[in-house]
Amino acid sequence: MSAVGTIAVIGAGALGRSIAQLSVLGGFSTILEDILPASLNRAGNEIRTAFSNAVAERTLAQPVVDAALARIEFASSVEQAARSSDLVIEAVPDELESKIEIFTLLDKVAKPATILVSTSALFSVTELASVTYRAKKILGMRFSLPIDQTKPLEIIQGQETDDAIFAAGIEVASRMGLKVVIIEETRSTAEAG
Repeated sequence: MSAVGTIAVIGAGALGRSIAQLSVLGGFSTILEDILPASLNRAGNEIRTAFSNAVAERTLAQPVVDAALARIEFASSVEQAARSSDLVIEAVPDELESKIEIFTLLDKVAKPATILVSTSALFSVTELASVTYRAKKILGMRFSLPIDQTKPLEIIQGQETDDAIFAAGIEVASRMGLKVVIIEETRSTAEAG
């Protein structure tokens, strides 16, 4: 399996913005998508402001910020964002219809090898994977807002998630500087989700 180089984040709300920031700081080329131009503009401004504040507080050096900002781009459609990505993280509201719609679309437009990630706290990875033809390449990442390096990231392995895909998810989280808690979905936890 090839290493993840490009990450797409679907949804530029607070969660999506935060994930995109961690992604570029982790060295990934990152595409932040939202269908609303105003949301993309706001996200871009807030990311730049957060990085400027980090430089002012001396938690990040200006060259690190400059390199991170050079790795981010913005997209106004899921297709545009997912087309060349190695891993796609959906960060849309936790509504089942929205999640199913996104995963169905991603399954069609993303490269066959692309890993799909759900951020859902309500719905099981296994359930969401069942609407695609790539259940082995789907996992969950539950971020806590506000995202910071002191809060662990839950990584969820669905019933069909391939071990190599799961390992890739852990590697991505590690490069983002996040501690990981591993959760393996069993039939009973998937049904409870």
